[in-house]
Amino acid sequence: MSRKIVFYWLLAMFGWALPAVAGIASTTDALAERAIGRPDAPVTIIEYASLGCSHCADFHKTTLPRIKAEYLDTGKARLVFTDFPLGGAAVAAAMVARCAPKSAYFGLIDTFFREQERWMRSRDPIKEIERIARFGGLSEQDVRECHDSQPLLTGLREQVELASRQYGVNSTPTFVIEGAVIVGAQPFEAFRDAIEAALKKKAK
Repeated sequence: MSRKIVFYWLLAMFGWALPAVAGIASTTDALAERAIGRPDAPVTIIEYASLGCSHCADFHKTTLPRIKAEYLDTGKARLVFTDFPLGGAAVAAAMVARCAPKSAYFGLIDTFFREQERWMRSRDPIKEIERIARFGGLSEQDVRECHDSQPLLTGLREQVELASRQYGVNSTPTFVIEGAVIVGAQPFEAFRDAIEAALKKKAK
C-alpha cells in the first residue's frame, strides 16, 4: 500500500478532511487522463470501471496491488482509469472524483471503493458522497457545483459511448491491454499473462 493511499485511509478512519480547495476543477482538467505509472511505460492497461461496482472494488483491493508492485512501479506498464459509471450514484461519485484536485483523485477512488457498501446502500447516497468528497478538499457547495456541471456529465457519457464503440465494453470492470480485452475481476495471473504477452510484442 502506497504512502498516499495510507494517508487517505487515515483521513477516512478518523474523519479528517483536506482543507477546502478554491472551487472545482475545470471541465478540461476534470476529464483529463488519470493514470498510475510512468507515462513512457511500454504497456498501457485501460481500466473501465464503475465506482458502484463490487467486482471493481474487489479488483482494486486484491489484484491491483500486485499489478502495481510488479508492473506499474517497475515502469513496465501504466494503468489508465476510465469511468464507466453504472447507475446514478456511481455517476455522482465519478463526477466528484473528477472535480477534485488531480493529486487527490486516486485517494478518492480508493475511498469510494473501500466504503462502497456504505454510500451505495445509503438512503441518501449524495450525502455520503459529500462526506467522502471532503477527503479530497471539496466542500458541499463544490459538490453541488460539480453535480450541476452539464459539460462534465456530457464528457463522462461520451467516454462511455466511446468505450462501447471501440472495445464493446458493456460491463465493469473491463480492461484493455494493448488491444487484448479482459472482462471481469479476473485473477492476477490473467493480467500477468496479457501484460507479459504485450511486453514481448513491444520488444520485437
